[in-house]
Amino acid sequence: MPPNPPVRPPSLVTHPGYLAAQVAKSATRLLGEELADHGVRPHHMAVLATLEDLGPQCQQDLCDRLDLDKSHMVAFVDDLEGMGHLSRTRDPDDRRRHRLELAPSGSALLVELRAAQRRYEASLFGDLDDDERAQLTALLARVVESADDRRLNPAPSGGTA
Repeated sequence: MPPNPPVRPPSLVTHPGYLAAQVAKSATRLLGEELADHGVRPHHMAVLATLEDLGPQCQQDLCDRLDLDKSHMVAFVDDLEGMGHLSRTRDPDDRRRHRLELAPSGSALLVELRAAQRRYEASLFGDLDDDERAQLTALLARVVESADDRRLNPAPSGGTA
């Protein structure tokens, strides 16, 4: 730690949004460092984990589930397909869409990535005991669920009846 660590502005450290953004920044950096040895980034891991958890997906559903822009998703899918960790085929129910499926090498890689994830989480959240981590996880999950609901089901705009 530097001899004089920076002091966070008191007017910001009382705001959960600011604090959540700072935790996300640290989490992304630490996870990125852990995953670099495997040639992937955090979003690659998220794509693989979603396919393992929920099965084959069309790219648009994957974008919605992970709140990722379509253009970014294409790059992540291209990377993972090029590494042999997933396959992309035409969706038999709608030939306009691509269906993504986890390859065996993607499942094997996820085992290693989850170990890396546990290491970074131990580093980032090491000051919290198990109960505090569980409470933090539950609270963050509620916030994310609410944000997803607003994102995917926006309130109608305008005041006409």
